[in-house]
Amino acid sequence: QVQLVESGGGLVQAGGSLRLSCAASGRTFGSYAMGWFRQAPGKEREFVAGISWSGEIIYYADSVKGRFTISRDNAKKTQYLQMNSLKPEDTAVYYCALRIGTVDVSGAVYNYWGQGTQVTVSS
Repeated sequence: QVQLVESGGGLVQAGGSLRLSCAASGRTFGSYAMGWFRQAPGKEREFVAGISWSGEIIYYADSVKGRFTISRDNAKKTQYLQMNSLKPEDTAVYYCALRIGTVDVSGAVYNYWGQGTQVTVSS
């Protein structure tokens, strides 16, 4: 079993920055992809960013390209999401996800999920 714990969320003014972290623990075998998803009130969960085991393949949602940067440290079993130039529409609960396999933009293929961390951007 794998556990994912997010941290780094909070309240920030528009234009500000936050850095989310997600630490994995438990039995992680071989290579795995990691991703970030978010869900705003009244909306469906959406893909934000994903990164392959090697870090060579990275995907971003169009809405965050150029503002968010995903990275990972395999030795620490941790991934990060640096969020800059935050906008009120970025307000959501952000979820960390892990997939045993290749990176993908569909949340349906991820095997493990964190509990989420709230990000609130005030205007």
